[in-house]
Amino acid sequence: MEPEVKKLLEDTHNLAEENNKMLHKIRHNQKIGSFVTGVYWVIVISLGVGAFYFLQPYVDKMQHFFQTTSDTVSGFKNSFTK
Repeated sequence: MEPEVKKLLEDTHNLAEENNKMLHKIRHNQKIGSFVTGVYWVIVISLGVGAFYFLQPYVDKMQHFFQTTSDTVSGFKNSFTK
């Protein structure tokens, strides 16, 4: 094999190996990024559900308060219209 062709072939081989290493690193970083994104969304959804669970008694109290107030106002109106 001619020395010039052999050198070009070796250079091409070295570039292909370097490219392969970079592609493996990129793919590895993509996998880690996907995992971190998944964990992020699990945390966000869990916090939302946890906040709803924590605040539910207060929401129920406010709902009961507004329902009672509405009933009282309706009764007050009805007492003057009859």
